[in-house]
Amino acid sequence: MKPQEAFQGWESDELPEICGQFQVDLSCLVDGELDEVSATRAMFHLEVCDSCNSFFQDTRDCLRMHRDVVDPERLMARVAMLTGTDFQEEAESIASVSQLATIFYKLGKAYILMAIDPDWRTRVFEKAVPVEPTQSNGRRFVDEVLEKGGGRLGGVDWQEARHWLNGRLAEIESPLEKGRRLLNEALEADPSHEEARIYLAFLHRKEGKTLKAAEQYRRVFRMAIEESNRGHAAVQLGLLHASQEDYRKAIACFRWVTASGLAERDERFFFVRFNIGMDYAFLGDGERSVAAFRDLLDRHPGRLDEVVDLFARSDRLRESIDTEPEFANHLLTTCPELFDMPDPDTVAPSAEPW
Repeated sequence: MKPQEAFQGWESDELPEICGQFQVDLSCLVDGELDEVSATRAMFHLEVCDSCNSFFQDTRDCLRMHRDVVDPERLMARVAMLTGTDFQEEAESIASVSQLATIFYKLGKAYILMAIDPDWRTRVFEKAVPVEPTQSNGRRFVDEVLEKGGGRLGGVDWQEARHWLNGRLAEIESPLEKGRRLLNEALEADPSHEEARIYLAFLHRKEGKTLKAAEQYRRVFRMAIEESNRGHAAVQLGLLHASQEDYRKAIACFRWVTASGLAERDERFFFVRFNIGMDYAFLGDGERSVAAFRDLLDRHPGRLDEVVDLFARSDRLRESIDTEPEFANHLLTTCPELFDMPDPDTVAPSAEPW
């Protein structure tokens, strides 16, 4: 599948794939036709997804109105019977595994940024954690689990995890390889860890493995529960398209972020409108480019210095504008703010998307 295929149907009203599957599973659960693994997965998805939780509550209300069909309390008892475990204990197990995966992810991210460009630690959406204290805290957390007898808690080999947070990392000389191993360990513990998958894709892209990167970003976009992670995946797929000079597909990716309202709900995504304006300029569509830049300035006035700085540093964009005098004059007339040099002391480092 090509990377652009991930964007088919974005503007439909369909539920995300994972939520649609959950609601199918819930119907099967009511009918007593759901296997143990699917029942467990569905019930834990319920704990983290507000949309599906609302769906579940509505279903329970409906069931209460039709007690002759199914008793809601018996439904919950069926869940416990299918999973074969205490629900609270299982939830705590899932939380511990998720925490371990997050420790691996944060360390992996720190090592990768350290290897690629130390300054990335101040320019990404969220700063990388300090390695040593994070690694020490991770060891303490794993030791606590082991002391409680949780050597195989959640299906994870916690002793093996302790080795990774102790001597095994020291045996790997390359920070980049340390980062790769840690991200893989994060996904081994919790395949649904969205941030770890995004950073693994980021590493693939830096290594020139475009198809692998696109595959991971596409998976995050289709399955992510966290909206900002879907946004990051969409942006990165857009950047991949732009790097191949497929600007129309890049714009389609960036437009998902604006059409979804994410750029307004999370100001860190302001730059997607800059990317849209830039890619329209590369396509030679001055009218749409100017409109995108004007929209950016109007919607994010507090980001003016950062926008001007981005414009000043985009040599190729300015070259593209200069080749079309009419385009340049239109942009100058409509967006004069872009041509004001910012005060370097007031410009914050522009955040890179992951």
